Amino acid sequence: MSESATTSRVERRMRKTAANLTAVSRRLTAERGLAGFTIEEVCSAVDVSRRTFFNYFASKEDAVIGVNPDDEYRLFAEKFLARGAGEWPQVLNDLIDLAIQHIESDEMDPREHSDLMVALEREPRLLARFIGLSRDRDRQLRGLIVERQGVDGDDPRAAAIVSIVGSLMKSTADTFVDPANDQDFAVILSSSLAAMRLVLAVPTS
Repeated sequence: MSESATTSRVERRMRKTAANLTAVSRRLTAERGLAGFTIEEVCSAVDVSRRTFFNYFASKEDAVIGVNPDDEYRLFAEKFLARGAGEWPQVLNDLIDLAIQHIESDEMDPREHSDLMVALEREPRLLARFIGLSRDRDRQLRGLIVERQGVDGDDPRAAAIVSIVGSLMKSTADTFVDPANDQDFAVILSSSLAAMRLVLAVPTS
């Protein structure tokens, strides 16, 4: 087996372990709050050692939030910038396409997303951190768009795309976790984008 194939397999296993730790941490936080369970309980549910937990996360709070935002950002930035500058509608298309790729690779579970929302409601400090991370990601995304398109940092088109993406992701997530929903996240997101484009295509008076 090639070195790259072995590395890829190891990376997939590591991502799976991290995802399982996050899923259990979110469920327990939603059920009991952060103080209502121990790291040992999380490790037992995932069948890993305490040492393994700390190889991935520094605390229960980090496990609930999920993967390392910095690592996630670097990977996303490389893929986004590699597509090169283009027309503004294509920038939006690329962002949605990369979001779908990321979600599909992680096999997003509606129950886990619901657990996260409940956990954030139960734990104000987690909610504050989550909001802070979301704002940081918006700033980073705007910077990437500015860099790729070669425009000024205050270009309103970059800000508009960040707002559109954020709105689409939120509305899609709300639909995704609805018990009556039977569609994948990617299908809902793509449909929402198409509907948004249809509305914006209507001439204004």
